[in-house]
Parts: sequence; structure tokens; C-alpha cells
Amino acid sequence: MNLRTKLVQLILISGALLLPARGIAQTPTTELDKSIDLSVGSHAKVQQLLFNLQQAVAQHDPAAVAALVHYPIKVNPGKRPITIKSPKAFVKDYDRIITHHISSVILKQKYDALFVNSQGVMLGDGEVWITGFCLDKNCRSSDIKIGTIQDTTNLKP
Repeated sequence: MNLRTKLVQLILISGALLLPARGIAQTPTTELDKSIDLSVGSHAKVQQLLFNLQQAVAQHDPAAVAALVHYPIKVNPGKRPITIKSPKAFVKDYDRIITHHISSVILKQKYDALFVNSQGVMLGDGEVWITGFCLDKNCRSSDIKIGTIQDTTNLKP
């Protein structure tokens, strides 16, 4: 065995030791994860949605944000609510919906600081809610999407 072959084997073995074993969770399930699983359906999907939302907002990508929303959605970006019926309409009104304040809340939100109740997962002070939506009559199939977007600055004491 030449030196190059030995080096390649050593690199492969070292890399394999750094990877987690299949079937073993990388992090233990927390109480927050359990609460999300019970109220929304899947903490992993919520975590991924939050990540995708933050990436899309940071990149000012209206189409990517629109893909994370359940339609129709009533949004309240300020003085009066409006109903958005499709991703196309969301993209058209993106800057009116995702205001500077709402964008800031989304970007600052940490997964481990999410609030969870029977309504879903709340970002900030209620500016964005992530909810499980039934896709069939018996709710055997569901999807996790953004169900509420609202400016809460007028609601604060």
C-alpha cells in the first residue's frame, strides 16, 4: 500500500468518525420540540420552515416567502387587514405585507425562543404564526405553513 492510499483511507476513516450514526438523533428532543409536535405536527418541519423563512426574508425573495404561506391568508400589515388569495398576489404586495418591522422580527427569531400553544408557533409578539393545516377531511394529512402575518405594534401596551 502506497502512502497516497494510506492517506486517503485515513481521511475517509476520520470523516466517518465525525458523522453521526444513522438512526441516532443528533440532538435530544426538547420540551419545545415536544410541544411543537403536539400542537403543529412536526418540530423538524417548523424548524426548517423558520430557517427557510429567515433565508428568504434576508435575501428579499418574495416568491420564496410566498411559497411558505397557506392561502388564502388575511394579513394585517398596518391599519387594516387585507386578504391575499394566492402566491402571485403575495409577491405583488410583498413589501406591503413584510414590513420592516415584521422582517426584523422574522430575522431576529431564535428557534429555542419560540412560543407554542394550541394555535401554533408564534414568532415575535405574534407578528407571524406557523400552523398545521389539514389537507383532508380527517386531518390524516397536514401541511405546516404560515397562517398569520400581522403588525402588532399597535397592540402593545
